[in-house]
Amino acid sequence: MERNGAGSTFQGRGMKFTERYQQSTGTVDPGAPQPIRGGRSIEDIKRDLHGKVIDRLDVALIQTLSRDQLRGQLRQAVEQLVTVEGLPLNQAEKEKIVVSILDDILGLGPLEVLLADSEVSDVLVNTHKQVYVEKKGKLQLTAVRFRDDRHLLNTINRIVSRIGRRIDESSPMVDARLPDGSRVNAIIPPLAIDGPILSIRRFGSVPLRHNDLVRNNSVSAAMITFLHAAVQARCNILISGGTGSGKTTLLNILSSFIPNDDRIVTIEDSAELKLQQEHVVRLESRPPNIEGKGAVSIHDLVKNSLRMRPDRIVIGEIRSVEVLDMLQAMNTGHEGSMATIHANTASDAISRLTTMIAMAGTKLGEESMIQIIGRALHVIVQLNRMSDGARRVTSISELVGFEGNRVHMQDVFAFEQSGFDGQGRIVGSYVNRYPSVQGARFRKYGVNPGIPVRQ
Repeated sequence: MERNGAGSTFQGRGMKFTERYQQSTGTVDPGAPQPIRGGRSIEDIKRDLHGKVIDRLDVALIQTLSRDQLRGQLRQAVEQLVTVEGLPLNQAEKEKIVVSILDDILGLGPLEVLLADSEVSDVLVNTHKQVYVEKKGKLQLTAVRFRDDRHLLNTINRIVSRIGRRIDESSPMVDARLPDGSRVNAIIPPLAIDGPILSIRRFGSVPLRHNDLVRNNSVSAAMITFLHAAVQARCNILISGGTGSGKTTLLNILSSFIPNDDRIVTIEDSAELKLQQEHVVRLESRPPNIEGKGAVSIHDLVKNSLRMRPDRIVIGEIRSVEVLDMLQAMNTGHEGSMATIHANTASDAISRLTTMIAMAGTKLGEESMIQIIGRALHVIVQLNRMSDGARRVTSISELVGFEGNRVHMQDVFAFEQSGFDGQGRIVGSYVNRYPSVQGARFRKYGVNPGIPVRQ
């Protein structure tokens, strides 16, 4: 492979790019792409031109060029193709093609424009024909498209290869994260019937603070004061909510209330928490390799963390047999620990915990399970994504005791809906329903919950 001119990134030996292009579309190679002809829309012309430039790139030499150098090479190649074929493209359209090719080579192709929008929280690609985004809690269909399924599959491969993973027919699913912490899930044929599917759950480069939640009316200032006191008083807190309700965001905020001199161990499937304390140990589970070996589960990491002398354990999500180790840790010297769970209400969260304890294969009766839960947990924070797309803390409940096979809870705070405004947004208020039962704990640690407490 030789470079032509100022370091050409296109394939061929001893000839100019124009000559190579003419040879590739002439009688020398009948199977090569034919020149673009009349009767086509501008978008069709741009799409075909885009593909022809991509097909002739020298991938090995691309790695040696800076973004500006590559942009110059692409701009020159596009100009030559437009001249050779007499295409009706103006300078702005040519530059748009250069940018789209750059995005394909160095980024995530058509998705780059969506990921550049800070308001986009989810990108959902349903085959090459359809791309949705979520903005402010609402799904919107975009005009972004991939050229074909091959183009989308190449983008997926670029994502997973950067993080040392692979996806193909023998391993058609992958769940991973981007360097910025965004979660990525991809599934391809034969499991995805209509074509490759890609989902990206984004996380802001600047984590939300508790003031942001108050400003967005996702929680009240009084609730934040109470939760801050509960963390300082080493209450064990479970954050419950549905998919996309903001559990990880709230867990990150509550974790920021932990004193700086505590040793914290975080355990996650995909590392999303961004703790600011000095003494933090971050652990992440590992999926099995191609041979189906080498998997390290959340359960394994929880058991190992108990030997690491943590003051507090923070689990990104409880979803299986690790629940028993976590609850026992909360009962044996690791107070002030936190976790999230998928559930629609605080009561459902308790039911899920008992189900997962049973899944652990223990021979505990239901009453014993309830006693473990009742002794371990102090506070359950419930989040919901409302019908208007807003995410809110809908209740903060305390466990006040247990009897038989039932845990007794009371709502310290709750969101009470009163109706809708003229734009269809939910209107309501946060109310303090009962005094906190953690009075002795608050006094022990010298914190003020900002609400009445039982003596």
